[in-house]
Amino acid sequence: MVHNSVVTQTIIEQLAGIEPDSPVAKNYQRRAVAREQAELSYQLLLHPRTPGSVSLEERRVIAAFVAGLYQEPATRRHYAGLLQDVAPAFVQSLEQILQQASTHGPWGAYPQGPLSVEDVGGTSWRSTPEQAGVFGPRLAAALEHAHLLVTHPRDANPAALARLAAVGWDEDGLVVLSQLIAFLSFQVRIVSGFSVLVAASFAQTTESAHHA
Repeated sequence: MVHNSVVTQTIIEQLAGIEPDSPVAKNYQRRAVAREQAELSYQLLLHPRTPGSVSLEERRVIAAFVAGLYQEPATRRHYAGLLQDVAPAFVQSLEQILQQASTHGPWGAYPQGPLSVEDVGGTSWRSTPEQAGVFGPRLAAALEHAHLLVTHPRDANPAALARLAAVGWDEDGLVVLSQLIAFLSFQVRIVSGFSVLVAASFAQTTESAHHA
């Protein structure tokens, strides 16, 4: 947990390349509660002292998969590194899955009605028997669910949760799974936004120095 939001650099700041004491850093530090809560969520989800019903290995496979789907470079490298730390045997297999599962989104179908004109077609990803053999049915189902929520959330339904329950995801596990996917989606967007601000701030500083 971040106890001193002024001194400690958070994971979001590290991934976005935010330098301590820079204008972007100072702006983020003004949002002390949001900043600390984001860091706390990261620590609890990816570095838990007691993983509970979702193992550390499972958490990091899922996180690396979600980060890979979003294709934000720094975030993707970070979570691939976290997975390498605990389950290096999965890294190559997950990369192969990402090459098959990556797609542009979000897409999917709304319930039949006025919004149906905004339906966008796409291809769902399902694990092969070989991939399920590598990761196990439980984790393979979690990756399929993560793909659903990231790339075509409109298609989420009770049947998707039933598929998870059928391979051993209990209520607590489903909560953690949902939190992981939601947090990674949030973190990737924040890192992407801050990266743009960092680049703009650097360009402005360079331009000012050039004219000084």
